[in-house]
Amino acid sequence: MEAVAGTGAPRKVMVVADPGRESAGALQWALSHAVLDHDELILLHVGGAHNSRRNSFSTFLKRPQPSNLHVDSTTSSSSMDGHGGGDLEFLEEMRTKCEAMHLKVHVQIESVETDGKDKASTILMQAKALSIDLLVIGQRRNFSQTFLGSKLSGSLSQKGTDTAEFLIENSKCLCVGVQKKGQNAGYLLNTKTHRNFWLLA
Repeated sequence: MEAVAGTGAPRKVMVVADPGRESAGALQWALSHAVLDHDELILLHVGGAHNSRRNSFSTFLKRPQPSNLHVDSTTSSSSMDGHGGGDLEFLEEMRTKCEAMHLKVHVQIESVETDGKDKASTILMQAKALSIDLLVIGQRRNFSQTFLGSKLSGSLSQKGTDTAEFLIENSKCLCVGVQKKGQNAGYLLNTKTHRNFWLLA
């Protein structure tokens, strides 16, 4: 997994933003282990916000905020048009978390609708359109994926197909599925070439 952090030229890192613990864990991993100074961080939210699940981020954000912050934060005006305050507030919480880290990054918010497509296909389209180098998504493993494995390709027409697994298999750029294992227990990471890679917090 050494290639995740990357070296050299700044990269575009996209984190899929959902108001739940999986997405919160993915953001935390990305900020701590993947995003480097001068990278561009894009927070992509697909569909409407569900403020009933905000508590995952509220808990996640209760961490000491270091001084000497230097973050260039930008909200894409075109991506936020037509969305309610709930979306904006939710995404701003994520941006606040980025500001709480010692990162010199350009933060961009993108909020899009699926327009009849499934969520995974919408994410893939956005990743391609924005020339993303690293795609990060929170992942919840179920029994069949953990013990039986799953080879996914084509579309998400199969019942129960996991969005993260589909993106891992079909993304043109490196995609990392992140599972946060407790507050201080570390992360379980999945890519196309590395499965169930354990990383301490």
